[in-house]
Amino acid sequence: GLTVSGARPSLVEYVRQLWDRRHFILAFSRAKLTAQYSQAKLGQLWQVATPLLNAAVYFFIFGLLLGARRGIPHEVYVPFLVTGVFVFTFTQSSVLAGVRAISGNLGLVRALHFPRASLPVSFALQQLQQLLFSMIVLVVVVMAFGSPPALSWLLVVPALLLQFVFNTGLALIFARMGSKTPDLAQLMPFVLRTWMYASGVMFSIPAMLHDKDVPGWLAEVLQWNPAAVYMDLVRFALIDDYGSAYLPPHVWAFALGWALLAGVIGFVYFWKAEERYGRG
Repeated sequence: GLTVSGARPSLVEYVRQLWDRRHFILAFSRAKLTAQYSQAKLGQLWQVATPLLNAAVYFFIFGLLLGARRGIPHEVYVPFLVTGVFVFTFTQSSVLAGVRAISGNLGLVRALHFPRASLPVSFALQQLQQLLFSMIVLVVVVMAFGSPPALSWLLVVPALLLQFVFNTGLALIFARMGSKTPDLAQLMPFVLRTWMYASGVMFSIPAMLHDKDVPGWLAEVLQWNPAAVYMDLVRFALIDDYGSAYLPPHVWAFALGWALLAGVIGFVYFWKAEERYGRG
């Protein structure tokens, strides 16, 4: 009748334990969100100011100096860019937080018994809450450039929910990898920056590659990458002049597929090492 202390539960039991800790997950994510800018004088305003400042820098460099607005109507480019920055930052921050979810909370992991997936899930939830604050500013920007509220705005909800599942899966994957390789936290900003440039945050991928000597399928592959998919869906939902012609074929199917793939693989991959977190 004896069991090994800290042994990994079955997958079904692990899901049940995680559900039982849902209040802890929500409270932990809120506490992290509140503490994030507690030492700054502007406090929580930095949640919105940081991506806005990034968007301003990208607009100056890519929109004005490098002419990356090709293929995008002039009045659409600013909301196009700001939406891309906000949505990509959601994924970027979830991954970076996931890398440190275990290695940065070893005291908590070693002191208390709880499903370790609670930590990366909490960090992904924290980034979702931060994005929701930022959406207020995004809505103002979109309306200021000629896109009044419409029923299509409701499509933002399923798009961001699918992105949240995708982000959580990535956070779980990188939480396990980061728990054994802390140096991964130093490498990931470079990986994510490369991903950002390949995802059309500041430019239209088909328009940018139209006159380049590259294979025709490359634009489709880049448009189907998950970051580009979720950005396109939110842009399509919010921006009047960003119609279906800008979307790759079967974009909702890809959004669902990426979410399920990352979510399932990430959860199982993390669960398989449950008993090893915080040891050694």
